[in-house]
Amino acid sequence: MLVAASIIVLAGCATISRFDQYAYAQSTSLKVDALNVMNLASQQYDTHVSDITTVNTAMDKMVAYERNRPKNELSEKMWVMLRDTNQNLYGGFIRRWKNEGTLSPVFIKESQILIGQAFDQVSQLESGKIKTQQATN
Repeated sequence: MLVAASIIVLAGCATISRFDQYAYAQSTSLKVDALNVMNLASQQYDTHVSDITTVNTAMDKMVAYERNRPKNELSEKMWVMLRDTNQNLYGGFIRRWKNEGTLSPVFIKESQILIGQAFDQVSQLESGKIKTQQATN
C-alpha cells in the first residue's frame, strides 16, 4: 500500500511539498533509532520504557512536523501509520512488546525487515520530491 501511494505521489510531484533535508535526515535517523530499540525486545519491556519513549516522542514530533508542511498529506499519513499502535508497523510492534513483556528473536528480526522497509519508503518519498534550485553567485 505504501509503495503504491508513493508511486502515485511521485507521478504528481507538483501537487506535493518540495524536498526537505530535515525531514529526510530525520526519517533515516529515526529508522536507525527504531530498529535499535526493537533489538531490545527480547528483554523485558519495562526495562526499556525510557528508550521506547525517546523514539516514540521523536516520531510524534515528525508527525507534527509533517502535518504542518503544505501539500504534505502523504508523508504525514506514512508517519502516522508507522506510529499507529493499531497497525502492524513500529507502533504495533511496541504495543505487542508491551503486552507480551518480551518477544522472540525471530519475530524481532522479521518485524525489523518489514518496519525498515516502511521507513525506507518514507525516506524514498522525501528524496523523490522536487529539490529547490540553489542560487549560484
